[in-house]
Amino acid sequence: MTVDAEAAQLLESEPLMAHLGTCVDGRPHVAPVWYRYTDGVVEIVTTGRKLENVRENPRVSLSVQTDDAGQTKWMVTLLGTATIVEDDEATDAARERINDKYGAESDAYAENTLVRIDIGSSSYQTY
Repeated sequence: MTVDAEAAQLLESEPLMAHLGTCVDGRPHVAPVWYRYTDGVVEIVTTGRKLENVRENPRVSLSVQTDDAGQTKWMVTLLGTATIVEDDEATDAARERINDKYGAESDAYAENTLVRIDIGSSSYQTY
């Protein structure tokens, strides 16, 4: 397993933003995203520049952390390969799972596309 059990538990412990790193024109592009992690796979639903970047280069990174008054409590960094899922049923189901995690309406962000990220490596730290 590429994600330690404690890191996996941290990733799903609370509805935090992940920062998705993609590449555009040979430069990094980082944007906040909602996500869901399970069994070595991260699901996001996205559109726009992030989706275009993944189409051009599926190698991505994600960073998630939580802090208390600016003091980091834990952080997880993931490196993986993204796959765009062009399946309406799979996208709807993933969107519902993600929106449920963040307390949004199940049909929020209906125009977004599902991206699944297979995690190749990870690191984490608790403080």
